[in-house]
Amino acid sequence: MQLPVVSDTPSPLQNRPAGDDSSKRGRYAVISLGCPKNLVDTEQMLGRLDEDGYAMVDSVDNADFVVVNTCGFIDSARDESLGAIDEMLALKRQGKIRNVVVTGCLAERQQGKLLEARPEIDAMIGVFGRNEIVSVIDRLQSGVEEQQKVFRPAPIKPLSDAVRSAVTPRHFAYLKISEGCDRLCTFCAIPKMRGKHYSKPMDQVIDEAKRLGDSGVKEIVVVAQDTTYYGKDLYGTPRLTELLTELDKIDSVEWIRLMYFYPMYIDDALIDTLAGAKRVLPYIDMPLQHASDTMLKRMARKTTRSLQEEILGKLRSRIDNLVMRTTMIAGFPGETDEDFAELIDFAEQQRFEHLGVFTYSVEEDTPAAKLPNRVPKEVAERRQGELMAVQQKIAFEWVQSRIGTIDDVIIDAPLPEQEGVWIGRTRCEAPDIDGIVYVSPSDENESIQVGDIKKCEIVAADGYDLIAASLGE
Repeated sequence: MQLPVVSDTPSPLQNRPAGDDSSKRGRYAVISLGCPKNLVDTEQMLGRLDEDGYAMVDSVDNADFVVVNTCGFIDSARDESLGAIDEMLALKRQGKIRNVVVTGCLAERQQGKLLEARPEIDAMIGVFGRNEIVSVIDRLQSGVEEQQKVFRPAPIKPLSDAVRSAVTPRHFAYLKISEGCDRLCTFCAIPKMRGKHYSKPMDQVIDEAKRLGDSGVKEIVVVAQDTTYYGKDLYGTPRLTELLTELDKIDSVEWIRLMYFYPMYIDDALIDTLAGAKRVLPYIDMPLQHASDTMLKRMARKTTRSLQEEILGKLRSRIDNLVMRTTMIAGFPGETDEDFAELIDFAEQQRFEHLGVFTYSVEEDTPAAKLPNRVPKEVAERRQGELMAVQQKIAFEWVQSRIGTIDDVIIDAPLPEQEGVWIGRTRCEAPDIDGIVYVSPSDENESIQVGDIKKCEIVAADGYDLIAASLGE
């Protein structure tokens, strides 16, 4: 399998010592899996290891030990995590690496079960033990052979994300504003892995954002398990509106992108803030999961199709050029042909710019795992394909409608296989999950660098992606 090994590109947040790695305490590679929230945890562990004198390398072939930060969200994510662990353990048996350390959500969720199945794992660190990564590695490097396990209860206040070595490109970074989730959606095991919702204090979030901006980050992607719930635990009422107002004042940041909205606590004040912001992009990721009232009730989503339509209608009518991303679940227990037809109708009606579809994944110890009337796998997969076919037509029409328009494009990387062409994104595309924009310079003398924001004309489309020409601005 192709593993997402983190690059050792110097972080904009952390000055890694230069020079020969021979003075380092040890070399390590990191495989980071899962969502952006998990990626922030990876960055925290890297920051602590860097501070303690360990050197990160970008290939497991050059590493003394490997840290695998796992995801345990759904079947496919667990399979990917287990595959990465098994591949590292195979290298350990071959004598190519000394230690394998497993961290993150899968470690938190399976704990003893994972160790029993894979006793060659040298250490396991749960979600809330991440700050103890250095002491675990120090003991392994000193020759301690007994298996180490670090699992801690969810803290009563958020873990700081200050000691951080970013693994994203220098020009964008994720900003985690809260941890955990108080929602009790019947299909989801995140509260069991990540604990109850707790928000970072507003001044802490703002300080982190300023630090990111001062380090050269131009795009901040705001993430949480439930972004719209931000602040309710600390202040008695959601405070996302106030937080975004303050973030919008940070001059060193140019784009602020919002992910993981829940269709609740979206009031007029929040919509007005989104509509009038200078830096907050008109882009919202709001996983809705379904449109049938029967399914929404079985999922314990505490909303209805009509309420979702009302919220989406307000957002569309009051925020200019709004781009919406959502995700849906096909094949949830009890989903009938009628329920699925309603989901198709909803997607056709709302015409989301970005929509992803998961088939239902049975999660142990969740209420949905006990629900009757399981949908056969082949039916769920067929429905997933049908909904994606509907969405593809909508997305392709939207992409075609953008040809001839002019938009700002943030440059992410050069196109490896074609010199002089760059890969970027407009305000309409979030990193790693949406389409991309291929950018060519206005002429051979134009300078384009990673992190630039260039004004471009969209000249063509290629499936979900766009082709653009820089206007030299």
